[in-house]
Amino acid sequence: MRTNIVLDDKLVKKAMRLARAKTKREAVNVALREYVQAQQRVKAMKEMFGSGGMDPDYDYKAARAGDAR
Repeated sequence: MRTNIVLDDKLVKKAMRLARAKTKREAVNVALREYVQAQQRVKAMKEMFGSGGMDPDYDYKAARAGDAR
């Protein structure tokens, strides 16, 4: 999709440097890709919340002492 937008030049230059992007287009694509991936990870973590991933009887003190079951 082609579009014209006004971007903060200083921010784009920083992004290009950090992403080692050669073009503004590449920098924007990297940023968008990373943003989408981060949001997908957040969504996955929210979906896992309350799923019983932690044993309610887990004794962290015993685990520190080497007595974990």
